Amino acid sequence: MAVEHSPAAPPGDQTRIHDIGYRGYDGPRLGRSYARRSLYSQSLRGSYGLGRSVKSKVLPMLLFAVMCVPAAIMVAVAVMTKAHDLPLAHAYTRWAIVMQAVISLYVASQAPQSVSRDLRFKTVPLYFSRPIETADYVLAKFAALASALFILTGGPLLVMYLGTLLAKMGFAHETKQFAQGLVSVALLSLLFAGIGLVIAAVTPRRGFGIAAVIAVLIISYGAVSTLQAIAFHQDNTGAVPWIGLFSPVTLIDGVQSALLGGGSSFPGGVGPSSGQGAVYVLVTLGVIAACYGLLVRRYKKVGL
Repeated sequence: MAVEHSPAAPPGDQTRIHDIGYRGYDGPRLGRSYARRSLYSQSLRGSYGLGRSVKSKVLPMLLFAVMCVPAAIMVAVAVMTKAHDLPLAHAYTRWAIVMQAVISLYVASQAPQSVSRDLRFKTVPLYFSRPIETADYVLAKFAALASALFILTGGPLLVMYLGTLLAKMGFAHETKQFAQGLVSVALLSLLFAGIGLVIAAVTPRRGFGIAAVIAVLIISYGAVSTLQAIAFHQDNTGAVPWIGLFSPVTLIDGVQSALLGGGSSFPGGVGPSSGQGAVYVLVTLGVIAACYGLLVRRYKKVGL
């Protein structure tokens, strides 16, 4: 409906009402669950540039290839040499740790993409003007990035598993290790997604978000690894597992080495014991829950 003012018209005849075709919506209201699923699907697709420009697809697809191609080469070498196991020991649980720099770069590029634009263009209150609530928005974004990370980290494990089956390696042994690897990367996906989104949600500037995520994930790993090496060389091996609690990468490393049959990248292979592994799991789950809570509080403020 539009109002037109005419300065030349008499005082009592200054407004005119025009019908410009707006209509009310009389169709079905699909509610919160549909809105949550739609936001999840759109965010997951956006994490790989689907439905966006070609430029947006380049980096995520390139990083996915970087994760999978070396795994395929390793399997090809094992098949050609008729090996009875993969060249990398504990390959299913170790692969994400070996490739942690690639995973960190993916999180740094996609976490700000997922949330920073909504903050920058102030569209968050528009989401909350509909049946969707703060928890729905956070859950959809969290689940979408975690799913994207699970695809990124689980893809090479699937390549290795299928390759070992084609090479007729032990089915039961490979299946068990594959399952353990999936549990490990599922925890990693949840942890990295939560940390990345919390950092990215602090600022609407995507560049700042990328730099901050890289700093937290990579610098923390470097600092913790350095402290562990110092403790190990000073014969304080008991401190090595506890220091590992202070970096996301070493947290996952500790969980998979203590409880999932994986090897440890800690100095001297001094990984946590089973009891310490339980502490690692509790800390990991606690960080994931804390990230979710922080995101809900952040978006309650933004949506006001």
